Amino acid sequence: MWTSITTHWPQFLAAVSMVITAVAAAHAAMTKDEVRAAIGWVGIIILSPFIGAALYAIAGINRIRGVSLAAERAAAGRAVLEHTRFDATNSSIEARFGPRFVALKTAGDRITHHVLTTANAVTMIESGDEAYAAMIAAIDGAQRSVILETYIFDRDPIGLRIADALINAVRRGVAVRVLIDAVGARYSVPSIVGYLQKGGVPTDVFNGSIIVGLRLPYANLRTHRKILVADGAVAFMGGMNIRQAFTTEFAGADMARDTHFRIDGPVVSDIFSVAAEDWFFASGEQLQGDAWHIAFDAAGDPGSPMLMRALPSGPDASLEANHKMLMAAFSVARRSIRIMSPYFLPDRELISALTTAARRGVDIDIVVPSVNNLVLVDRAMTAQFDQVLRSYCKVWRAQGPFNHSKLLVVDSTWAFIGSSNLDPRSLRLNFEIDLEVLDPAFAEKIEARIEAAVGSAKQVTLPELRQRPFLVRLIDRILWLGSPYL
Repeated sequence: MWTSITTHWPQFLAAVSMVITAVAAAHAAMTKDEVRAAIGWVGIIILSPFIGAALYAIAGINRIRGVSLAAERAAAGRAVLEHTRFDATNSSIEARFGPRFVALKTAGDRITHHVLTTANAVTMIESGDEAYAAMIAAIDGAQRSVILETYIFDRDPIGLRIADALINAVRRGVAVRVLIDAVGARYSVPSIVGYLQKGGVPTDVFNGSIIVGLRLPYANLRTHRKILVADGAVAFMGGMNIRQAFTTEFAGADMARDTHFRIDGPVVSDIFSVAAEDWFFASGEQLQGDAWHIAFDAAGDPGSPMLMRALPSGPDASLEANHKMLMAAFSVARRSIRIMSPYFLPDRELISALTTAARRGVDIDIVVPSVNNLVLVDRAMTAQFDQVLRSYCKVWRAQGPFNHSKLLVVDSTWAFIGSSNLDPRSLRLNFEIDLEVLDPAFAEKIEARIEAAVGSAKQVTLPELRQRPFLVRLIDRILWLGSPYL
């Protein structure tokens, strides 16, 4: 046998290569939902024997989906979603907002298993100074439990301040869990993880470890969620990482801007369940018992205004949930769509939805920073602006320091807030969490924040883009080709 293999090893190697290539290509063709992704992977596998199949095994197979589904099934046994009396009804929505928002609710019902609930409250927090102070106050006031999930948790003065509050909570007997993304945990050296663990705080990292590194099958998949839930009663979420650069206290007038939110009411139970599922995925621990009981003391009366829904998305059972929800929202818009995003790189489907709405007469404003913290991403999205500008959309470059806010409003009625950027990473690769808020008063506050940025912004025009040197435009376009991986 061995003699035969050594004598005919080229033929043997070719046969093995054909089998591996056929299996890998068949797997890609059968499991990829997007034709371009399927074609791309099949091409790589066929044109690069062994290497292509190896790359596909590492980066192309979504192993997280199966694990996350298992986590979701395990979490389903927890009695944390006992708020059916707060569920919004189609009849009440039609009476207040009309049939098109009933259609939007139906879309949300079919996109995610979380429901649209009544009797919630949301407070917009406009700076890091306010957000971190409010989060620390919630941690200091917690009597039973605190769960914190974030992408970046720097070991700087702000991070240490929050870490000390968590450590003190543990010493008071509060059950505390902290989950930090494996990539985000490396933004500061040394990491905050060791400090928390030394202080007795159960802390884990998502998709890897600080010392050994990332888990290769999941290396490109990150939790980008920012969640804090205290005593199962109050939640904080939005776009803000834990960094001193977002405070005037440490960064002064040049601090980075962002928008965060305090949430009360039944939707808190859904926000908690998302964080608890992520903790289970990373640590294997289910958060059960009295400490993790969901309280509705802060909820209003069932059926009262402020309708909200938690919308988790990521490369698991909720793949592209944020993308699908935005497509649905753009389709019901009649008057206006206002968008603020630090990274605006939507795919062709979202661009088509936006431009189709614009052609129907919907007024569309897209606000991006004039100064961006990711230069390559900024240049890539600049290369894509012409696709929306030539179809009646307006793009604005907000002046001043970098603004990391992710805000969207449709018809001054429906708002979409949270951690998702409008780029390929947020829409396909990251684990994100957003909230849809159906409430005109709140939507008008978000719209006012966007319009304030527009008031001092510089409008981007097609002639201006086309007048740039050819070499600059070419480099931007090349960077745009790599936008799914930026």
